[in-house]
Amino acid sequence: MESKIWTEKYRPQTLDQVKGQEEILKRITAFVKEKSMPHLMFSGPAGVGKTTLAIAIAKELFGKTWKDNILELNASDERGIDVVRVKVKDFARTKALGNVPFKIIYLDESDALTKEAQQALRRTMENYTKTCRFILSCNYSSKILDPIQSRCAIFRFKPLSKLAIFNLIDQISKKESLTIDIKAKEAIYEICNGDCRKMYNILQSSAVVNKNITPDLIYSIASVIKPKEILSVLQSAVTGDFEKARDLLLTTMLNYGMAGLDVVGQIQREVIKLEISNEAKLKLVEACGEIEFRMVEGADEYIQLEALLAKFSLYGKK
Repeated sequence: MESKIWTEKYRPQTLDQVKGQEEILKRITAFVKEKSMPHLMFSGPAGVGKTTLAIAIAKELFGKTWKDNILELNASDERGIDVVRVKVKDFARTKALGNVPFKIIYLDESDALTKEAQQALRRTMENYTKTCRFILSCNYSSKILDPIQSRCAIFRFKPLSKLAIFNLIDQISKKESLTIDIKAKEAIYEICNGDCRKMYNILQSSAVVNKNITPDLIYSIASVIKPKEILSVLQSAVTGDFEKARDLLLTTMLNYGMAGLDVVGQIQREVIKLEISNEAKLKLVEACGEIEFRMVEGADEYIQLEALLAKFSLYGKK
């Protein structure tokens, strides 16, 4: 029985297998057919296919020799100027194997590079254009220097749509002989929020426990509070039963082992479902943002969550 992680086991091997980024794929496919492309920058949230697409490009261009023609570096681990001066330059100096006139250097999480390393990279991209193409991957393109951005064709990735996530779940469930209903799919999508990698990990972890995937199993494996439980807490708060809301929330957090920041995120998503005025909803969403900021700055999460529930009770009465 194969014990491979599903993110690797089901990773697309060719461009036509990449899902959820159709507009980007059209432009990339045109570059690959011509065997000519500029430097590329992939920007977007985690788990939407940036690294997968970069590897698929290398496999399409170089075939069996793709591993010899691509240098993959994770800039969050190796972010200093020496990486650019030594590893990148040494690789860029040599010619590619095969018919393609350039190699590929893939810098993952390039927004973690220091400013000095980015300055060195800017010059390297100019000097080795004949023998090398860079693919920069980042979560926030604003952290990349403008001179580097101007040298790249920028592709902005979006979270995978519900339809794309459902299609991937159907493909995997068929291959792995899983039983999964529409409510379980909805639960997976709600938790992963378009992050394909997270979807794979949740589905694999659930499949190890039971081949019959249910919403309860999904929430348990992902350690996420069920929306109806959060809604029950909020409804108690807005009806003025503050003590019940506080006890319910504390019990729920302990049962699921949830951190305060994660709970605030779930509360914010459930506010819209409450039967209160639109003005009160706006105030409560604003309160969620304020409480999250305080937690990030180091405030006690239980005190802050109690303060948030107190605001729910006050606005609910109004």
